[in-house]
Amino acid sequence: MKIVLTGSGDSLDSMIDKRFGRAALFISYDLESGEYTVHDNKQNLNAAQGAGIQAAEKVCSIGAEAVITGHCGPKAFRALSAAGIKVYCGAEGSISSVIEDFRSGNLVVSESADVEGHW
Repeated sequence: MKIVLTGSGDSLDSMIDKRFGRAALFISYDLESGEYTVHDNKQNLNAAQGAGIQAAEKVCSIGAEAVITGHCGPKAFRALSAAGIKVYCGAEGSISSVIEDFRSGNLVVSESADVEGHW
């Protein structure tokens, strides 16, 4: 299973980026192999609008089955949900610790966006 996490840096020791659409980058992580890849999100950092939807499209192209982030707005949440990608909001801490929380079943699938757009 491939998951995507919002990252503030390019290693598993980096902290989760609390914003989905305007995250510094995405880290795709393969739960079976433990391999990860860093994906830049610079084009959305300063976007006037549409950052969440564009970020959701990027995550879809990566092939993620789940997204783990601090917060997710309504448009991005709808786009991810429509693509069948589960969203986990409220993540905090290092990417490696959040991956362990996910493996342990300590994260709960979000039922809806947890912030307004342009957060």
